[in-house]
Amino acid sequence: MAGNPDFDLFQLPEEHQEMREALRDICEKQIKPFAAEVDENHRFPVEAEEALVASGFNAVHVPEEYGGAGADSVMVAIVIEEVARVCVSSSLIPGVNKLGTMGLILNGSEELKQQVLPSIADGSAMASYALSEREAGSDAASMRTKARRDGDNWILNGSKCWITNGGKSTWYTVMAVTDPDKGANGISSFIVHKDDPGFSVTGYERKLGIKGSPTAELAFENCVIPGDRIIGDEGTGFKTALQTLDHTRQTIGAQAVGVAQGALDLAIEYVKDRKQFGKSISDFQGIQFMLADMAMELEAARLMVYHAAARAERGEKDISFIAAASKCFASDVAMKVTTDAVQLLGGAGYTMDFAAERMMRDAKITQIYEGTNQIQRVVMSRALLK
Repeated sequence: MAGNPDFDLFQLPEEHQEMREALRDICEKQIKPFAAEVDENHRFPVEAEEALVASGFNAVHVPEEYGGAGADSVMVAIVIEEVARVCVSSSLIPGVNKLGTMGLILNGSEELKQQVLPSIADGSAMASYALSEREAGSDAASMRTKARRDGDNWILNGSKCWITNGGKSTWYTVMAVTDPDKGANGISSFIVHKDDPGFSVTGYERKLGIKGSPTAELAFENCVIPGDRIIGDEGTGFKTALQTLDHTRQTIGAQAVGVAQGALDLAIEYVKDRKQFGKSISDFQGIQFMLADMAMELEAARLMVYHAAARAERGEKDISFIAAASKCFASDVAMKVTTDAVQLLGGAGYTMDFAAERMMRDAKITQIYEGTNQIQRVVMSRALLK
């Protein structure tokens, strides 16, 4: 499954297509049957985790030298897309594993990579990303969590919120202030283990969607971590955070594409079967035009996400615009497509008997996390005007 970024933009390599087919079969048989119950009972999708680990799709982004598949960024996007097509909560397993380790992969020491990445690759551990705080969401540089040296160790104090898969993960990439006089240049990035003294999970959010993925608040009370668990040099943490998002916002776009595809598939199946006025409602032009618009916008979103992922894979500079654009556009499309799917199912779409309402609720978060779509537009405009 080693990646090849030099593929034709308009034709995925055969290995990518074969991987999609294999994963879709796994998703249909081992993940989709549990998606509604996972949502209804707000429980972690253990069946999905087991299926993804058993098939090696839990963290395909991890390089081969650390036991991973070494999949390229487009392949990672396809994995997340396919899982999100049947269960968005489950798609956060591979998605957040990448988010939680991307900074380490980009800027971490070889020793730290060897310590963390093999356990992510083999599925014995998961990773999460801890940037946001209650008073430092979109304005992440105003964070208050602090880290100070203490001999050979670091001592962390503070809290983080909105941590996807918090409490389930073993490793956490945590941003903390090491020099409060330097602003964003005084922020450093660390790897925290769930068993480090002084680390705790203090609560969970009650959410509109992605109910199968826990969203936690973390506390660091004189949390002691070894000195070698800093990522890169002191003061480079915020740069690492921004680099990470340039590589992972496309995965949110992929998630959005996946849930939109799932909703479109469901809507097509329903309108072909539903009869009114003596014929299938799919014969009505109003219905046909809605489906056409849904599919057209979805294809545009998919192409933008793959393009952004390919540019990240090639290591291009200045990819902030396309990373933000792909996430922003795809998530807006997902919200529209899933809402239209509910409309096409009519009263049935408003019930939990069909997946459309869950998809609509799950799609909403793609417009919010990893930077709201308002922030994505700020990122895009800055890239254009700099």
